[in-house]
Amino acid sequence: MKKITKATYLKWYEDMLFWRKFEDKLAQVYIQQKVRGFLHLYNGQEAILAGALHAMDTDKDRMITAYRNHVQPIGLGVDPKRVMAELYGKGTGTSQGLGGSMHIFSKEHRFYGGHGIVGGQIPLGAGLAFADKYFKRDAVTLTFMGDGATRQGSLHETLTMAVNWNLPVVFCVENNGYAMGTSVARTSRSTDIYKLGNGYEMPCAPVDAMDPEKVAEALDEAISRARKGEGPTFLELKTYRYRGHSMSDAQHYRTKDEVAEYQKIDPITKVRNILLEKNYATEEDIKDIDKQIKEKVKECEKFAEESAFPEKSVMYDVVYEQEDYPFLPHKL
Repeated sequence: MKKITKATYLKWYEDMLFWRKFEDKLAQVYIQQKVRGFLHLYNGQEAILAGALHAMDTDKDRMITAYRNHVQPIGLGVDPKRVMAELYGKGTGTSQGLGGSMHIFSKEHRFYGGHGIVGGQIPLGAGLAFADKYFKRDAVTLTFMGDGATRQGSLHETLTMAVNWNLPVVFCVENNGYAMGTSVARTSRSTDIYKLGNGYEMPCAPVDAMDPEKVAEALDEAISRARKGEGPTFLELKTYRYRGHSMSDAQHYRTKDEVAEYQKIDPITKVRNILLEKNYATEEDIKDIDKQIKEKVKECEKFAEESAFPEKSVMYDVVYEQEDYPFLPHKL
């Protein structure tokens, strides 16, 4: 694994804090109805992405996830201004404003979405890995899903094929405990989701996903296995989200005290404390970073606010059209 250094911890702090503040701003403008539709925020789960990026080779590896998908493309190199513009539905967005919150996408940066169908991305992630193996590309696909998606049949069908074909894919369950709003304990007799891998003779393990270093270590091992041609791994990344499933979630299924307990092990606070304890940064350094991040978020908001909405014609430019389609009259 790449060495974890002072520079690593500084990057983790800056990245995770920016992702948190970026989405805090999204929550604010959502209430102002500047962002419409659904909005699923990543607050509390940032250590997963920070650790994953450290373990990946971002020049060739791929990532695919569900609809809690705003900060992953930013981590992979997509301009955050364009991500915010996409959520605003503006023409300068990553998909010209046509994708919105749940469908951020960037082929250039190897981020393949952003999928609104629960579990819909799982077979697609294995498909990306199949293509890499078929074309003999030295790449690994990280396929992320929530704990709720592990109840979908598509997962089990995909695990069967992935292990039979020895695909270079890592299945990452972001277990934040509640899926949409029902605890894991109420949906399964076994609360150890990672054990699903045993049924497919697939290497599997739980990971403390409130710590980016532990995530990096687990994913480095899994990615290395896949890159060596040893097949897939199934990891349960145990995390927690501080906000509801979406902005419309009243969160009646948990108490404020429970959320407060998990905030005591906030990954951003944990990394901040390490920076100070190891003398990697001073309090003044931390304040400077915080100030820079606030300005960066303001720039993203300004860009999104001032960007124009796409022309209506754009909707028709991205719809498949075949003029001589059989069985349909040419003139309606």
